[in-house]
Amino acid sequence: MGFWFRAVALLLTTLFLGTASISQNRSLQAGATAQAWAVLHEGLTSDKFERRVLCVRSLSLMQHDPKAVEFSEQALDDRDRHVRAAAATTLGQLESYSSIPKLRGALNDKEVPVVLAAAHSLYLLKDPSAYDVYYAILMGDRKSSEGLVQSQLDRLRDPKQLMQLGFEEGIGFVPFGGMGYEAYRQIHGQDASPVRAVAARSLARDPDQISEDALIQIALTDKSEPVRLAALDALAERDDRRCIERLVKNLSEPKLAVRYRTAALILHLNKTGKRPPKKEK
Repeated sequence: MGFWFRAVALLLTTLFLGTASISQNRSLQAGATAQAWAVLHEGLTSDKFERRVLCVRSLSLMQHDPKAVEFSEQALDDRDRHVRAAAATTLGQLESYSSIPKLRGALNDKEVPVVLAAAHSLYLLKDPSAYDVYYAILMGDRKSSEGLVQSQLDRLRDPKQLMQLGFEEGIGFVPFGGMGYEAYRQIHGQDASPVRAVAARSLARDPDQISEDALIQIALTDKSEPVRLAALDALAERDDRRCIERLVKNLSEPKLAVRYRTAALILHLNKTGKRPPKKEK
């Protein structure tokens, strides 16, 4: 009798301690959650824009969290351009398709870095609004009557201005051969080629024939070899064999990288490229 009594008592004690432990863990988790939100709230409402930027960027870790999306969208209206650019970037990283209308609105921001960040996120979210911005970067002109205002377009036409826009903050791309942006810039100086190259590469998915014509023109005539190579890569992804006839000119190009890449592209398009639609008789 004494043995069974002790066994039951031990079982009840274990159950009680287990329940207490679970309750304690839940209490600790609730406390940590409340503390974490308090930290984020402090960062988002700080008078120092650097703190707001860091906090908005951190929201990108909170996938599928409506609050993260809500705070990021609010930050699109921040008084500081760095915060607005960070918010635009974060919304793309959060894969917030519901934020597409607000990101389209950010394309009208008076600060071009915010426009570039919004364009990149729209690109990630597969929204065609991004292509107008990339076309303007690549060609220095509008694709249509809509889109960038004249002051934004003027800045995108100026290579020095383009480099000063903090493009790496808005886009964060790795341009060539795994070389990071900062390393590329140190080697090549104040060169706008990385910016224009990523714009060319991003036009690969634009179904508009105007963009394809622009890519062919860039691949044939641009002064920057990296930009020409990026245009050829984009044409490979577009997979349209109708451009072969125009690209043949590059097969006698003195720049070997362009010549070889064009040859490979033509072979690729001849083998797998989409055929032009048949003309009706």
